[in-house]
Amino acid sequence: MPVVLAANIDNGGILLSLFLILASAKILAELFERLKQPAVVGEILAGVLIGPSVLGWVEPSKLIEVLAEIGVIFLLFNVGLETKPQSILKVGRKAIMVGVLGIILPFVAGYWISVLWFGSTVEALFIGAALVATSVGITARVLGSLGLLDSEAARIILGAAVIDDILGLLILSVVSGVSKGELNYLALAGTTSSAVIFTAGVAVLGAVLITRLAPRIRSLHISNPFFNFGLLLCLGLSVAAMYMQVAAIIGAFLAGMALSEATEGNVKMRKLTSGVTEFLVPFFLVNIGMQLNLQIFADSSVVGFAVLITLVAIVTKLVGCGIGAYGSGWRFSAQVGIGMVPRGEVGIVVAQIGLSLAAISDKVFGSVLFMAIATTLIAPPFIKMLFTRTDVDEDIHLSDIVSRIG
Repeated sequence: MPVVLAANIDNGGILLSLFLILASAKILAELFERLKQPAVVGEILAGVLIGPSVLGWVEPSKLIEVLAEIGVIFLLFNVGLETKPQSILKVGRKAIMVGVLGIILPFVAGYWISVLWFGSTVEALFIGAALVATSVGITARVLGSLGLLDSEAARIILGAAVIDDILGLLILSVVSGVSKGELNYLALAGTTSSAVIFTAGVAVLGAVLITRLAPRIRSLHISNPFFNFGLLLCLGLSVAAMYMQVAAIIGAFLAGMALSEATEGNVKMRKLTSGVTEFLVPFFLVNIGMQLNLQIFADSSVVGFAVLITLVAIVTKLVGCGIGAYGSGWRFSAQVGIGMVPRGEVGIVVAQIGLSLAAISDKVFGSVLFMAIATTLIAPPFIKMLFTRTDVDEDIHLSDIVSRIG
């Protein structure tokens, strides 16, 4: 029987758990890099390996969840530093199309397939909401490692992810209200409006204000003034985003964007931020892997449904987001589509809300969990392939990508 190293036993247990998470993540990341595969896949599989499903060395805990949340916040902050607001605004129209179509198709397909499989409207609504999610942190991690965050496809993906978060929030609010038998349309409209105003306001005005404040920030006597100011802005906007009913990672991304022009050329600040990100992000990725409970798949019906909704999750994002990005060739559409496929922690959160409201069963929860982790594992190798291969025809067809995934 393996010794469970829960992160809440004592200080020694905490440190040993953190050591095992970081060591396993880096070892498997190195292995996957040597195999010419994205390191992010190895880091997620490290969580499956050391988590409860296989070796049982580390149990998910509140501490690890907190570190994972901080990790993805700093990942998106770092991505924001590499993204100038104007570059996002330039692709705004396509990003809106990608975001909207990338929500409609997965939700409708997930809902009707679930109704036909289970016959439960409420469960079907939650499954549809889970399929709507996009974990931009995974895609950003892969594109960042390839040095492609400034590509047009990457900018569309980031812009669409922000739109997805706002629209996904609206859908989740409706679904949660239906499951509880109550729906406050006025509160829903207020929440949506505040989310839109907050996101648009920071995106448009943030960089202008920070650039004007830059000389005063540089004149501060504390060490690394821009880095310290950046930390405060990152955490402050993350908190503000949560109060505005937007995901904290969107606030962190907006904070990075606001600083992107003022800190251009500030190599030290970017190195310090990158160092923090490099330490914390493995906790985010490993925590995703640790959520997978392999025991629930002893039931063949759970396996069948899990595989089905995973395929639906992949194809609907590929097609919906790909159509939204259409106009620059099939390969470009496929890049955007596959970049929006990972559900990651966002899909898991939707499933957890459904379970906490007793709106979905353990089997449905397990199936959605499988889908969220599977899409997170499947997407990165194809992202790398689509963004780096130059020996293929630019007019690569979406059906070829779907057939390879299948």
